[in-house]
Amino acid sequence: MRRIDEDISNGQFQNLYLLYGEEEYLKLQYKNKLIAALVNDGDNMNFSKYTDTGINVNQVIDQAETMPFFAEHRVILIENSGFGKKMPEELGNYLSTIPDFTVFIFVEPSADKRGKLYKAAKAAGRDIEINMPNETVLAKWIGGMLKESGKQMKKDAWEQFRDMTDSSMDNMKREFDKLITYVGDNPQITVEDVRAICIPQIETKIFDMINSIALKDLPKTMDLYQDMLSAKEPPMRILYMIVRQFRQLSVIRELKELGDNTATISRKIGMQDYIVRKNETLIRNLESKEIKSLLKDAATFEQQVKTGLLDENLAVEMIIMKYAGK
Repeated sequence: MRRIDEDISNGQFQNLYLLYGEEEYLKLQYKNKLIAALVNDGDNMNFSKYTDTGINVNQVIDQAETMPFFAEHRVILIENSGFGKKMPEELGNYLSTIPDFTVFIFVEPSADKRGKLYKAAKAAGRDIEINMPNETVLAKWIGGMLKESGKQMKKDAWEQFRDMTDSSMDNMKREFDKLITYVGDNPQITVEDVRAICIPQIETKIFDMINSIALKDLPKTMDLYQDMLSAKEPPMRILYMIVRQFRQLSVIRELKELGDNTATISRKIGMQDYIVRKNETLIRNLESKEIKSLLKDAATFEQQVKTGLLDENLAVEMIIMKYAGK
């Protein structure tokens, strides 16, 4: 992303930009930054946009070859085309011969590093992967919006807000706007405000459930499970999320036993530091053999559900009863 900011700052642009990754909010921000820098407001003659699949590749190439009209650049935006995974051969070959006056901006959910689009963007030095930022960047971003709103948020309120909303920056922004409206003229956002207005993501609920299992708090674990069912979460999705969490715990435990610290574990498994730290607190109350046993039982129950030998709701309840009820 820094490379895009530098290009905009010095006015020197590459012919090809590939923005890919999971964080939609930031992809939108940087796509719009590039377009604003390259295209005059209201200039539809030199700007073309293609979205989704079924794009006419020959038409794209014809436009790319057309000189811009009273402008420095012809800009072609292609979004969610699937070209990040599989690029049409003709367009893929063309990317190495783009005219100096044409700039392609590709915005894709993912990119195959063996594919022609990624390799062409890599050659241009503008293969920009955009995923969820780390905690420091998120805190700075929220801090900026707090300042603009004339509000303050103490550390405990921030941590509660982060844990409940950090599935994406889009979600964090929506929940932040709700919070600002909720507190009104009050300059201070409290933990109670966050809990009252923000909607926890399923990942947060699953973490709370795993924590309750680790603490052998059967009533709370069942309450959390019923809350998720009431929110129309399918039992098998809940079981999948529990299994995924326990697999993460297993990996983190193994790495800790090898002597890795939090930062090293975070880098190795692609998980933010604060999430690793949260999982480390769970490990203290869960033995390795218990984690392995739950994973084995979950695999057995999932197979029984798929073959019609076990009801999916009962499968989850059996896991809860066995591992939260000790």
